[in-house]
Amino acid sequence: MTIGDLGLRCGIEIHQQLEGRKLFCSCPTYLRDDQPQFEIERKMRAGAGEAGNIDIAAQEEQRRDRTFVYQGYNDTTCLVETDSEPPHPINNNALQTALQFCALVEARVFPYAQVMRKTIANGSATSGFQRTVLVGVNGKIKTGEGDIGLEGINLEEDAAREIDDSNVKDKTIFRLDRLGIPLIEVSTAPQITSPQQCHDVAKKLGLLLRSLPGVKRGLGTIRQDVNVSIKGGTRIEIKGAQDLKMLPQLVEMEAKRQFELIKLQSELQGKKTFGLNVVDFTSFVVKSESKIVQSTLTQGGKALGMICPCFKGIFGRELVSGYRVGTECAGRVKIKTGLKGIFHSDELPNYGITNEIVNEIRMKLGCRDNDAFVLVVASEAKARLALEAVYERLLELWKGVPKEVRKANADGTTAYLRPIPGAARMYPETDVSLLALSLKGIVLPETLEQKMLRYHAQFGLSKDLAEFVAKSDYVDFFENLVQCYPSQKPAFIAETLVSTPLDLKRQFGVDLEKLTEEHFRTFFSLLTQGKIHKDIAVDVLIDMARGTFTLDHYTTLGTEKIHSLLQEIVAQNKGAPFSALMGLAMKKLAGKASGQVIAEELKRMMEQGHP
Repeated sequence: MTIGDLGLRCGIEIHQQLEGRKLFCSCPTYLRDDQPQFEIERKMRAGAGEAGNIDIAAQEEQRRDRTFVYQGYNDTTCLVETDSEPPHPINNNALQTALQFCALVEARVFPYAQVMRKTIANGSATSGFQRTVLVGVNGKIKTGEGDIGLEGINLEEDAAREIDDSNVKDKTIFRLDRLGIPLIEVSTAPQITSPQQCHDVAKKLGLLLRSLPGVKRGLGTIRQDVNVSIKGGTRIEIKGAQDLKMLPQLVEMEAKRQFELIKLQSELQGKKTFGLNVVDFTSFVVKSESKIVQSTLTQGGKALGMICPCFKGIFGRELVSGYRVGTECAGRVKIKTGLKGIFHSDELPNYGITNEIVNEIRMKLGCRDNDAFVLVVASEAKARLALEAVYERLLELWKGVPKEVRKANADGTTAYLRPIPGAARMYPETDVSLLALSLKGIVLPETLEQKMLRYHAQFGLSKDLAEFVAKSDYVDFFENLVQCYPSQKPAFIAETLVSTPLDLKRQFGVDLEKLTEEHFRTFFSLLTQGKIHKDIAVDVLIDMARGTFTLDHYTTLGTEKIHSLLQEIVAQNKGAPFSALMGLAMKKLAGKASGQVIAEELKRMMEQGHP
C-alpha cells in the first residue's frame, strides 16, 4: 500500500521570529551565551481558565511534578518576562509586519482583535501561558498542486529556550532571552496530500515570510510543526521539524506508524483488555549481571513488572523501520517518569536479564505461551508510575491512534511529548486592550521569488546564485554594493558575499563571524581603485578576517615593474619552458599582479625573444 492509498492529510504551522524588541516589553531579542546573572525556580499547577475548564496537557504536566529553573540577565530581562508585572502595549512594528504578511497572502483581517492566553504546560513560559493574537484568516498560497488555504495568521510570543545541563538533576532549565520574541505563526488548512507537497508548501511559506522586512534570519529563527493524519487515524502534531529536507520523511513515517497502529487495533478487537497488576520481581532480578540493574537495586530500587495477556510478539512489532510498539511504550515512560527504558519479554533474555530470570518471572506471573510481560527497574514510586504509563499506552492500542503531540527525531521517527491540548487551553488576555487592525497603508514587499527573477534578469546571476543571494543575510548589502561599485560584475560581488566565505571556512578554517560588511566594502573599494586585483581575493579576505591585512603587502605593481621582475626570472632560468617560468613568476609576484597580466606579459616577452 502506498502513501497515496492511506488518505493522507497534512497541515503545517510555520513560526518566524521577528527583529526589534520583544512583543510585550522593550527588552532586546538577541540570544546570550554568557553566564546568567540570576535564577528563579517555579513549579506549575494546573488551573481552570476563564471558562472553568482545565487543559488535559496541563493536568499531565502537574502530575510530573517538575521544578523549572529560569535564567536571566539584569540588563536584558525585565519583570514582564519573569511574570512579575503585566504586559506592556504590543510591539506595533511586529504587528505591522504580521499585517504585511496578511496582505501578501490575501488574508481577511478583522477590524479588532483580542489578545489571548494559550496554556503552555511544559514550563517554557514563566506565566504558564503564551500570548497570541489572531491577525488574519482565510489566506492562500499557490503551489504546483493547487492552492493551499491558510486558516490563521497569528502574532505571538516565542517560548523560553531549554538549556541542556546534565549536571542538574530533576530540574528543567530555561533561558529567558528567547521568551517574548515576536513570532508570526502561519497555519495551513489540512489540504496537503503528499509528503513532497508538504515540503513544497513549507518552502513556499518560508520564502514568503523571509520576504518581509524585519524578520530574523539564521539557524533557529524559523521553525515548522506538522500535523499528520490518515484515514481511520487522528491528528498528530509533530514539533521541532527544523530541517526542511526531512519533512517528507517525517510525514511518510508518521503515516506508516498510524497505518500500523490501525492494523494492530483491528487485530486486537477479538481480545479483551486486561487489568494492571504490579508484581515485585526484585528477588529474581537481583541475580542479573547488568551494572545498571545492580546499581539501581543497590540504591534501594525495585524490579516491578506486570503481565500482558496475549501480547507475545506485540512489543517487538515494528511500526516503522527501527521503531516498535516497545519503543512507543518506552517513549511514554520517559516523558512521564524520566526513565530511559523498560524491559519487555519480546527482547529477553538480553541486557543482563538471563533466561533463568525470564523463566522465573513467567512462572510467578502464570504466563501462557502467548502472554508477554513488562519489567521496570527503578525506585518503587517511579517503577509503579512507569508501569501505569505502559498500561495506559497498551489500552490505547484498542482505540487505534491516540491524539498526541510528538517530537521529530533526526532519523525521521517521532517520540511522544504530551496529549493534544484541548479547547480549554485558550482564554482572553485581560491585561491587553483590544487591537484595532487595518490593511490601509500596508506596503507589499518584493517577495524573494520576485527578487530571484529580478537578479537573474537584471544582474545576469545564474538561477542558483540568485536564489542563494536572495535567501542570504546579505540580500540588501548585495544591492548596495552593486550600486556603489558599478564597475564590478554583480555575479562577482554575489559570489564574493555568499560563496567565497564558505570556501574560506571549509578550506582555511576562517571564522565567518569575523568577516564583516565593512571588510567587504573595503575589499570592493580597493579593487575598484586598482590597488588590489581579483586573483588575490581569497588571500585578502583571509587576512581581513584574521585581522592581519595590510595594503602594502598587496599593492599592485605597475607594468614596468612587472616587466623588470619577469626579465630577471627569464634571465636566471634560460631555456626553461613557459609553464616553469609561469610558476616562478606567480611565486615571485604573489599578490602583486593578476595571473592574467603575468601570463600575457611573459608570453609576449618569450615570443619577442627577450632575455
